[in-house]
Amino acid sequence: MKTRIKNLREDNDLTQKQLSKFLNISQVAYSYYELNKRNIPLESLCKLADFYNTSVDYLLYRTDEVLPYPQVTKPVYKETITI
Repeated sequence: MKTRIKNLREDNDLTQKQLSKFLNISQVAYSYYELNKRNIPLESLCKLADFYNTSVDYLLYRTDEVLPYPQVTKPVYKETITI
């Protein structure tokens, strides 16, 4: 994962400081993400995926497809559950 977030950052000519500001964390904390010294919280991972217009799966090396998944506009329920 560290390579993907670093490559995306560099490909977009951004600094660690700019992204750390976007994520509301310190630059050191962000650098730990890129160095794989600290796990990225899910909320930050989602923010990065949205920022780069990609999927969390791409950031996590679960796919090589850069494009994000289509957004679901409204939930589809097969049946109603009553209590």
